[in-house]
Amino acid sequence: MSPSLTLSPSPAPKMAFISSPPLQFQLTTLTITTPLLHTKSLRRLPRAFRFRVFSQSMTEERQIRKFSPFLEREFLLGDGVLASDEWKAVPDIWRSSAERYGDRVALVDPYHDPPSNMTYKQLEQEILDFSEGLRAIGVKPDEKLALFADNSCRWLIADQGIMAIGAINVVRGSRSSVEELLQIYIHSESVALAVDNPELFGRIAETFCSRAAIRFVVLLWGEKSCLPSEVMDRVPVFNYKEIIDLGRECRSVFLDSHYARKNYIYEAISSNDIATLVYTSGTTGNPKGVMLTHQNLLHQIKNLWDIVPAEPGDRFLSMLPSWHAYERASEYFIFTHGIEQVYTTVPNLKEDLRRYQPQYLISVPLVYETLYSGIQKQISTSSTVRKLVALTFIRISLAYMELKRIYEGKFLQKSQKQYSYIASIFDWLWAKIIAAILWPVHMLGKKLVYSKIHSAIGISKAGVSGGGSLPSHVDRFFEAIDIKVQNGYGLTECSPVTAARRPTCNVLGSVGHPIRHTEIKIVDSETDELLPPGSKGIVKVKGPHVMKGYYKNELATKKVLDEDGWLNTGDIGWIAPHHSVGRSRHCGGVIVLEGRAKDTIVLSTGENVEPTELEEAAMRSTLIQQIVVIGQDQRRLGAIIVPNKEEVLAAAKRLSILNANTSELSKEKITGLLHEEIRTWTEGFSFQIGPILVVDEPFTIDSGLMTPTMKIRRDRVAALYQEQIAHLYN
Repeated sequence: MSPSLTLSPSPAPKMAFISSPPLQFQLTTLTITTPLLHTKSLRRLPRAFRFRVFSQSMTEERQIRKFSPFLEREFLLGDGVLASDEWKAVPDIWRSSAERYGDRVALVDPYHDPPSNMTYKQLEQEILDFSEGLRAIGVKPDEKLALFADNSCRWLIADQGIMAIGAINVVRGSRSSVEELLQIYIHSESVALAVDNPELFGRIAETFCSRAAIRFVVLLWGEKSCLPSEVMDRVPVFNYKEIIDLGRECRSVFLDSHYARKNYIYEAISSNDIATLVYTSGTTGNPKGVMLTHQNLLHQIKNLWDIVPAEPGDRFLSMLPSWHAYERASEYFIFTHGIEQVYTTVPNLKEDLRRYQPQYLISVPLVYETLYSGIQKQISTSSTVRKLVALTFIRISLAYMELKRIYEGKFLQKSQKQYSYIASIFDWLWAKIIAAILWPVHMLGKKLVYSKIHSAIGISKAGVSGGGSLPSHVDRFFEAIDIKVQNGYGLTECSPVTAARRPTCNVLGSVGHPIRHTEIKIVDSETDELLPPGSKGIVKVKGPHVMKGYYKNELATKKVLDEDGWLNTGDIGWIAPHHSVGRSRHCGGVIVLEGRAKDTIVLSTGENVEPTELEEAAMRSTLIQQIVVIGQDQRRLGAIIVPNKEEVLAAAKRLSILNANTSELSKEKITGLLHEEIRTWTEGFSFQIGPILVVDEPFTIDSGLMTPTMKIRRDRVAALYQEQIAHLYN
């Protein structure tokens, strides 16, 4: 008979959850499932609870222990457990990385208290300790734990610790509203909560404790002493160190006792098991819980090297929310290649780019737009001579790169019509000769101007952009100054990367070729018939990275995922035709996106308009900070614009609309200036923007008008300004 320790809180009225009719909850018994745990471990549990310790026979009910087959193979060999030499679950990657890169620095987290710096071996051990700590406080396989936290090394450890015991994490960032977090927690049937810090838990505690059942809470950062005493009375709270220390001691007992290991029923995590629930950003409608399996995520880990050929010692800068599928898959992947990841924040990004000089930056288009705007502003505020020199070099480099794409066969074309061989030779020869003439000037610009930009922002190998549409002018600019930006495409439902531009085939204007083991087709939006290359339609995706479905939402799953495994992305796009010769001979098969089907504006004339291209063109103006094109069921398009007030004021003074000593401009004059700007930047489009609504407050994540991944929520913006929009069209 092998004894185990079961911890039960001594009965006291204050230990029960506050009841709120019609819901009432009873405090759950905390059970230590690891046998022979030393009594000193009990002192690490919440002080608000006094425990009765008693022995029970493990032969009465053997505990199921789900395990990550490769990660824990050395612990379980010899105990009748079949260990795997292959990755079957995401946490398996940490054993491989620890063996290959043990003493190499894996991550640097300088902005949390305490700052963290971990090697690969330390990271693996921390994940194992955290996972065992969760087992010790009674977390069972397949249970769901909500992980509401932001970018940090402890997020990664908690995420992988949860997965390593066969549990499922439900992820979201701390900047979501209380109601949204509660909706996700309840809908996902989570049993406990891991939160970023005491401030976040303090913000949500009252609502959660009165309306949801919480077995326990883990604070990733900060101390329990920062929480109000009434919060501590409602639910057991552990800090990060308590979980780690408890897990370390339990692992020690487990490793030292063959008899203890015999008292478990072992079950390896399957590749088809759900690893995580990721709730969609919700640009339209309520978030849906995307069920991603270990197989889904392992597909990304094994196939992203074609896009980002990372080498041991490369440094990555991480600033996107870790819970977002794009950042998450990228992190898993890069940690299998011995890189060093540095966590940064939005306010510290520019300084950290200069300080750490990363080889790679994986981020969303808004970050590259911000870097572009910063460079342009620096150029425009330089002396007249420096400004003229810089702009001249950039114009010549833009022309040089355009010609280079032509003679290299990477000039994107939609038409299936192909040049004759003779015409192609002349086209290639012309582009090659003119490019050769411009090349010395481009190289001089690189030495005199672009090198300073390079030293300021690092990114010596590539910036990878995903999670939204990368404006073409930003794309071309970075190409001109010799900073490689690779644009990609994906969805949470695809784990998420589906296509991306390779370093050797970086076709501007596209999102690249599908990644390995991925099929993409374009179909007619009404008939679902397959369309030929060059034809625009709905993008559909198939592959091992496509989600299992939406959690508890079979109807929504059937709407986007058919019986053959094809996912309807809701995106509009086309596939570049294959040409054997000519300027687009290396573009065949790349994917080009032209907006979301749901974003399409249908005018009262029956004409369809994709607003994204207009918005991207308008955003080239320094006077416009944010823009949302509107016009559904109207005769013409309009726009809601957040102006860049400093630039508008400067432009007004430059055009003598405003006196040099005046610091304010009327809304009518601002509107007039913006009209002129939009007309200038969108004059080549079939549809023009008419009435403009100028608003003072920017669209932000905190206001709920942007998703946590910095995409504008069109429906919410339109709803907020509904009355003004109606007045705009009267």
